[in-house]
Amino acid sequence: MSQDARLDEEQSTRRRAGLIGLPYSDTSKLPNTQLFKDLLSPSELESFRVVPMVVDRSNILFGITTSTPQTVMQSLRQRFNDQRVAYTIISDTGFKDYMKLYNPPKKITYQDVSFNSAGLAELVKTISATLDQVRADDILAYLVKQAYQLKASDIHLENQENGVRIRFRVDGVLHPIANLSKEKYHQLMSSIAIAANVSTSDENPQSGHINTTYKMATGDNVTVNLRVETVPTAYGQDAVMRLFNLRMELLDLNKLGLSESERHVVDDIINHPTGMVLVVGPTGSGKTTTLYSLINTLNTDERKILTLEDPIEYYLNGVVQIPVSGDKSAKSFGDMLRATLRLDPDVLMVGEIRDQDTAKTALQAALTGHLVLSTFHASSASAALTRMIDLVGINPLFASAIRLIMAQRLIRRLDDKSKQPYQPTDAMKVSLQQVLDSMPPHVPRPDISNLTLYKPAPSSDNPFGYTGQIAIREQLRMTPGVQEILKTPTSEITTDTLQLKAIADGMLTMLQDGILKVIAGVTTIEEIYRVVD
Repeated sequence: MSQDARLDEEQSTRRRAGLIGLPYSDTSKLPNTQLFKDLLSPSELESFRVVPMVVDRSNILFGITTSTPQTVMQSLRQRFNDQRVAYTIISDTGFKDYMKLYNPPKKITYQDVSFNSAGLAELVKTISATLDQVRADDILAYLVKQAYQLKASDIHLENQENGVRIRFRVDGVLHPIANLSKEKYHQLMSSIAIAANVSTSDENPQSGHINTTYKMATGDNVTVNLRVETVPTAYGQDAVMRLFNLRMELLDLNKLGLSESERHVVDDIINHPTGMVLVVGPTGSGKTTTLYSLINTLNTDERKILTLEDPIEYYLNGVVQIPVSGDKSAKSFGDMLRATLRLDPDVLMVGEIRDQDTAKTALQAALTGHLVLSTFHASSASAALTRMIDLVGINPLFASAIRLIMAQRLIRRLDDKSKQPYQPTDAMKVSLQQVLDSMPPHVPRPDISNLTLYKPAPSSDNPFGYTGQIAIREQLRMTPGVQEILKTPTSEITTDTLQLKAIADGMLTMLQDGILKVIAGVTTIEEIYRVVD
């Protein structure tokens, strides 16, 4: 508190003391404060709203606030009837200062979360005990700080019957971190709701965004940049917070793990920037990272790049980024896209195509000399194409507008330091060979007759056996064969027929790409089938 604010509070307290006919003491000027800890316990001082300021054999002077009950004053006179009990009014800040002396705050040690051989149950117990002692703002800042250090993508807050579970999603898999009491969770949710501009009592799902810096009790400053999603559940309001923690230097096509053939396709688009590129996959599959890496590569002084995002996840120099509020209607989003086209962009990124109007407008932009980048929710590249057909129908120019549909998933990479080799069974080899035989004709097929595979093995500093994530991808291009299928009646176009034709024309599916990575010892069969149907 500033000196001016403290002076104003003391003057206000002096006036109130005069109105109720009690003496006033300015605690901001009391030197060498003496403590009398044997008189009342700290909990009594806190609940009674009193502090002993002067005590001798015959007298006790209690400092009280304007909110101290009269019943407490009468009770203390009866309790200390051998001494003369008197009272003086002190400010609320003065009372808090005294309480810090009578009941010093406990020093809280914030233990770093680490997944090691010490045991997850003990870790959850320790972190839970720590969080139960700290302020709501500190809980949020601490969780975000730990999530950054663990390279987590999401923080999950989940109400259960007897408490609230906190989990981090690390490398695509959820891990328990702590349990909170309901009371503490309500404090935490109030803090989140205020920062994210959502309501704790709304019966509908809500979206919000937090971008601020918290100063923790430890003195640490923690920058919090989160997308917040809340939903009411049987036991209370759950929340999932997505971390925007990607560093700008990572938005580089060379760091996406593209194969030589995949990079050739992407480079062709960058060198001839017109048409539409869709990146598809579920939440958490790395779509945004791929889009931003493309934008970062295209970002030159010769091009004007505009984005429509809900919300803006990362800020890019030289790119005009336009936030689109989540509560806008689909029609207004399409209108904003049309307005954006009047700004004469060379490249346009639409955060996500969600409706027919946006899809048609984006396709029209792709046909008129713009490069349009966007995301789309679909299970595969061919499924995305059939969904787009459902949205906009078959159009003579439709096939020429879309240049590339890239579907992707993130899988965990084996820890090279601890992974263990094993020999697959004959049945497993047969299964792997079937996938290899289904690949495009031009793709070399590895010999698996003497195959060695690998499985995760725990180590002292890595109990899961995996470290980091890599992407598996499939790239569907508008080949003559695919275009020919799109000329047939809509009722005859299926995801399967499109996929088979795309494979025949050179597309490697995510499953095939994943199996090649299994054979190369990068990941496991179980990991591929965890993320790919």
